[in-house]
Amino acid sequence: MAQLLDGERLAGQIKAELAARAARLAGAGRPVGLGTVLVGDDGPSARYVAMKHADCEEVGIASYGVHLPATASQDEIEDAVDAMNVDERVHAILVQLPLPAGIDEERVLLRVDPAKDVDGLHPTNLGRLVMGAPGPLPCTPAGIVELLAAHHVPVEGRHVVIIGRGLTIGRPLALLLALKRPGCNAAVTVVHTGVADLGALTRLGDVVVAAAGVAGLVTADMIKPGAAVVGAGTSWSGRRLLSDVADDVADVAGWITPRLGGVGPMTRAMLVRNAVLAAERVSR
Repeated sequence: MAQLLDGERLAGQIKAELAARAARLAGAGRPVGLGTVLVGDDGPSARYVAMKHADCEEVGIASYGVHLPATASQDEIEDAVDAMNVDERVHAILVQLPLPAGIDEERVLLRVDPAKDVDGLHPTNLGRLVMGAPGPLPCTPAGIVELLAAHHVPVEGRHVVIIGRGLTIGRPLALLLALKRPGCNAAVTVVHTGVADLGALTRLGDVVVAAAGVAGLVTADMIKPGAAVVGAGTSWSGRRLLSDVADDVADVAGWITPRLGGVGPMTRAMLVRNAVLAAERVSR
């Protein structure tokens, strides 16, 4: 049976360390602040933002939320971002997606000061990632790298297969894992659900990351025995959260993320880390 990649436990350890760093900043009169912009009353979005505020409270970070109605205009949303850009209490900004229909999301996201980009997905910060330069890393990719390293999964010099090429996980994770840095330096293959005979490619992977958002996409016959398997993609069936990785994969994998408590907690911990790092940069 595969060893569980326990993201819940590791995220707790990381947040405890971040709490100590945040306390030092607060003691020096420079408390860390996260700003969030939520537009409309979408239930999952509201719950996600509430979780971020709870994470902040747990770590001792101040949080400042702006909640605009679904009828808010493009200018009103951008004005809210502009206000946080110049607010010295706010070191990191989260614009919760999706935004209501008719709103240009790209324009809103580009409005965020790259130095306050808590998701690490602003084009300036993605460019830094391409160059291997310092900057906020995308949260889920950074969390996956931390999760693998903490469980001593061999990655350097190994073959990682990523299923999914999305902006939030697949593409930046491929860039990060290919960098010559500890816990990375891998040979990376990026595939997607349109590839013929997907299993022929995933069976080559020492590490397989499923980030396609297709429930049960990865099955046991698609995995090399002993490989590490990370379920980063999810979908919903009613109120049940489903993984891209089928249950039978645990019978052949060497390491595997649980359906709950794997990548999700690590993504949230990395967002808090980006906020603390942003405050530390300003304080130097």
